[in-house]
Amino acid sequence: MIRLLIADDHPIVREGLRRIAADQPGISVVAEAASAHEALSRVANIAVDVMLLDVSMPGPGFIEVLQQVRREHPSVKVLVLSVHPEDQWAVRALRAGAAGYLTKDHSPEQLIEAIRRVYRGGKYVTAALAEKLATGLEADGATPHEVLSDREYEVLRALGAGLSVKDVAGRLGLSPKTVSTYRTRILEKMQLRTNADLVRYVRDHALGD
Repeated sequence: MIRLLIADDHPIVREGLRRIAADQPGISVVAEAASAHEALSRVANIAVDVMLLDVSMPGPGFIEVLQQVRREHPSVKVLVLSVHPEDQWAVRALRAGAAGYLTKDHSPEQLIEAIRRVYRGGKYVTAALAEKLATGLEADGATPHEVLSDREYEVLRALGAGLSVKDVAGRLGLSPKTVSTYRTRILEKMQLRTNADLVRYVRDHALGD
């Protein structure tokens, strides 16, 4: 029996995922979570085989959740579900320890296939993402935002959405000084000059929410 944890902050989405899983033999939803903190608490106190993890939830970023789960509960397979295209988060998710990445526009059949595959120890990625991974993702051939750290990338997306340094700090649980430091690093790494350049870049590369 595959013991499934559904972590998503939208009740309707959780209900839909629960119903999809309930129709499948050999899969049981043993817990749900509506925030990153709840997800970490559930996986620490309940026997779980596979976690369905949404990218955008209240609390620590999903990359941090992934890394903690892999560090403290290595037997748990994490399948990331997202409304964001693969180009935005998939490679980072896999690098952080995800067993697979699936956008929410896929069919229920594909979701069940992904759950079963990662439970068996495999990886679940689309053909397009597999091709990208096969290239080795060399830094000198990457787009500018791909050379950023995961935290820098989060700050880039937030600044690119037009948020102030103070607002970004509140969203990510950082101090304004730390966000300013990240902003300086981002501008240097991406060879940009101003916040307007960041906003334009995020818009042109469809990195926003």
